[in-house]
Amino acid sequence: MTLFRLDASILPATSASRELGDLVEAEWLAAHPSSTVVRRDVAADPIPATAWRDSVTSGFTPADQHTDGQREAIALRTRLADELVDADALLLTVPLYNYGVSQHVKTWFDLAYTDPRIDPQGTALRGKAATLVTVLGGNYEPGSPKEGWDHSTGWLRRVFEDVWGLDLTVVHRPFTLVGVNPALDAFTDVAAGLKTDAERAAVTAGQTLAASRAA
Repeated sequence: MTLFRLDASILPATSASRELGDLVEAEWLAAHPSSTVVRRDVAADPIPATAWRDSVTSGFTPADQHTDGQREAIALRTRLADELVDADALLLTVPLYNYGVSQHVKTWFDLAYTDPRIDPQGTALRGKAATLVTVLGGNYEPGSPKEGWDHSTGWLRRVFEDVWGLDLTVVHRPFTLVGVNPALDAFTDVAAGLKTDAERAAVTAGQTLAASRAA
């Protein structure tokens, strides 16, 4: 069995998203101790920004006329898609950056999406169990001063649930910058409760993910 894990935090030593992802992974490994975890860290090993362009344009160019960049992009998109298609379950840990989707995740998604198996007509990922961990430095929930400023979580849910058709569970933790940014000190108790809630949700999500492949 194989679990595919994607990480995107640029600060791995202090990453809240990776910490929650570790809880999910621990539950998976407890249930499937002999399984393999295939890891892709798109922050440490970013997808080239030109790869999506080269992959798309290769579709309008005869194969014998492909540039080196197009051939490399096709090979890379195939590897990315293989990691997703071949896995029994997926774990994706994605922090909010500057109110939007991590550029590294967007670049990874865009290139993988050009593979015919998971393009708009592809069905290879439909129904596959997945856990998405999202973390946010602030709080953008309804009623908060910056309600609606989280332009990442909604997009991630749209592309993973509706476009790729994953059977998605979301673990969500706001206020990760409390204790880091003094301007948020007033929310220390609230943030501690949200952290505890997210950790519990991560454990439950890991159990659910593992159970999806119990057979």
